[in-house]
Amino acid sequence: MRKTLLTVFALCAAISLWAQELVTDSIVTDNIIADSIAADSVTPDSIEADTLAMDVQSLELVPLQVADSIEEDSIAPVVPYYLLWNDSSLTDIEMRTLDWSLRWLDTTDCVAVYDTTTLPDSVYKARLQALPCVIELPYNERVRAFILRYVKRSPKQVARMMRMSEYYFPIFEEALCRYNLPYELKYLPIIESALNPSARSHAGAAGLWQFMPATAKLFGLEVNSLVDERMDPIRSTEAACRFLSSMYAIYHDWNLVIAAYNCGSGNVNKAIRRAGGKRDFWSIYPYLPRETRNYVPIFIAANYAMNYGQEHGICKAPVEKTMLTDTIRTTQRLHLHQVSKNLDIGMDELRRLNPQYSRDILPGGNAYALCLPSEKVGLFIDQQDSILAYKADSLINNRRAEIDMAKITSISGGYRVKGVTYYTIRNGDSLSTIAKKFHCSVKQLKQWNGLKGDAIRAGKKLKICK
Repeated sequence: MRKTLLTVFALCAAISLWAQELVTDSIVTDNIIADSIAADSVTPDSIEADTLAMDVQSLELVPLQVADSIEEDSIAPVVPYYLLWNDSSLTDIEMRTLDWSLRWLDTTDCVAVYDTTTLPDSVYKARLQALPCVIELPYNERVRAFILRYVKRSPKQVARMMRMSEYYFPIFEEALCRYNLPYELKYLPIIESALNPSARSHAGAAGLWQFMPATAKLFGLEVNSLVDERMDPIRSTEAACRFLSSMYAIYHDWNLVIAAYNCGSGNVNKAIRRAGGKRDFWSIYPYLPRETRNYVPIFIAANYAMNYGQEHGICKAPVEKTMLTDTIRTTQRLHLHQVSKNLDIGMDELRRLNPQYSRDILPGGNAYALCLPSEKVGLFIDQQDSILAYKADSLINNRRAEIDMAKITSISGGYRVKGVTYYTIRNGDSLSTIAKKFHCSVKQLKQWNGLKGDAIRAGKKLKICK
């Protein structure tokens, strides 16, 4: 069982996870041949002015496409779907989805009225350098632009994510620690999904880490009509750690890994070739797709916003209530509505705790996790039989094992309707051969069909009442 405490204080997650082998990847060889196009080294402070002049406000908010196949060289990168710069940038459906997933947070009094966004560059630079990080977090004009997007344009979203981080970051940190990965990678889901486990992109990516289905399955996640483990915080984090580890085994540079997470290794490889074989993000910066050029600066800005949001007057969104949750595993086919009605838990709350069950059904057979408020776990165990029996026929037992109406039998050439098989007589058939085919007697055939003699005609139908 795993326990997670969602409270106004830092949450601790005692999580039992599966140990999985690291998937290695041989997509990129160490010998990258340089193209005829070469570039001078580009550093954070020397990026060409025309590149930096791109209006960050003009970025189109379209879904992030995590590499559908990490062997694919033609993956087109796109901007993360849940870059929540401001509420007006989202469609009505997207805002309703966000509000539903976060409505238990209140941001009314989260943002102070004073303005701290006119700080000198030296302050931003010093704060980034002070963070205890393995991944380099350099400062430049582009990073500053995205920092201001977070702390000035989207303070309420930052307030929400600061509160949500208390629930999800212990899960991320536990997995990152086991895989010996930098803790600051926990900020990737900030720019991927805004810490919304139910986030879905128009391209088909889903979950906190925004995996595409093929990539999710490649790294061991179950994705089908009933279960989508991309939305399971623990399972998807495990898959993300394996993905990031495999990318680092190729590039040995975390900024390149982060870039590959956005646009795929193929685009990163081409940028390296065009940069004359240089393997540094800022050196290959001009040759990356536009969206990926912004992706690492956004990642740096997310690190800043989540660590220094309070310095800009942003407080954590308060929660409506403290909730202690516990998880049990069951092999029984189960509908969340059965749990909701018997244990008096709202369906919205159950769906928020179990976002991986896209149709509210635990398939059964294998052991599936069910997350509940901790005070309800004992009741579930005591009432499990009555819970499983509640409206079982309409909720989970409504799959037909067979179709009686017009069921074709390829062996006999007949079909059944309400327990009676109808057989069309063929050329060369006789009552004796038909009787043998259906394991009955000639006498029975005559009785069932009102026949007095043995004469039959091709094209006519016979009833076999057995």
